Amino acid sequence: MRSLERHRDVGAYALGVLDETEAFRFEDHLMECPQCAAQVTEFGPTARQMMLYRRATPRAVHPFAGPGPQLLDRLLAEVATRHRAVRRRVLYAVAASVVVALAGPVIALMAGGADADERAVRVTATDEKSGVWAQVTTEDEAWGSHVELEVKDGAGPRSCRLIAVGRDGSEQTVTSWTVPKHDARPNTVQGAAAWHPDEILRYELRTSAGEHLVTLESHQGVSAK
Repeated sequence: MRSLERHRDVGAYALGVLDETEAFRFEDHLMECPQCAAQVTEFGPTARQMMLYRRATPRAVHPFAGPGPQLLDRLLAEVATRHRAVRRRVLYAVAASVVVALAGPVIALMAGGADADERAVRVTATDEKSGVWAQVTTEDEAWGSHVELEVKDGAGPRSCRLIAVGRDGSEQTVTSWTVPKHDARPNTVQGAAAWHPDEILRYELRTSAGEHLVTLESHQGVSAK
C-alpha cells in the first residue's frame, strides 16, 4: 500500500472497519507517522458516539453493520475539508451522519440501562514489569461480548492490542489502539468479542510486535454497578 493510501486509512482504522491484516499494516504506519497517530486520537469521540448508538440499538438491528467504501470516502473528505476550522464540532457531526447512514431513523431506547450494568463484569490489573495498568469491563450480549478497556501506559509511542483468550486456548483480537508518546493519562477504547463472557478465560494486552504488557484474569472480575 502506498503512503498516501495509508494516510487515507486513518478514519477506517479509528472506526474499526479495517480487516485484521490491513489494521496490522496501518499500525506499523502509525509508529512512523505522528500526524496519523494524532488523527486516530481525535477520532476517539466519533468511535465512542457510535458505540453509544450501538448500545441503544434494538437487538433486531445488527450492531456490526459496516459502512461501505463510498460512505467512508465521504466521511474522510468531510473531515479533511472542515478539520482546521471546526475540529471538535466536525467529529461529533460526522458521528451523527454515520449513524443516520447506517441505520436510518434512530430509535432511542432509554430502558435497559440498569440491566446492562448488572450484566457488566469488571476486572483490573497492573503489571509490575511493564508498569501498565488496565481495566476491562465486559457486558454479555446476544452476539457475544461488548468490551470497554481503560488503560494507562506511559511507554509510548507504540501500537497495542487487547486479546481475549478463550477457555480452549484460542484467541481473538478485541480492539487495538495507539499509545501517544510519554502520555500516561487514561485512554478508553471500545471493542467486541464473538465469545460470551463465560467463554473468555483471560485478557492480555500486547504490543503489535507481540510484547506482553499485562494480563487480566476474567474469572476474578466483579459486577460493575
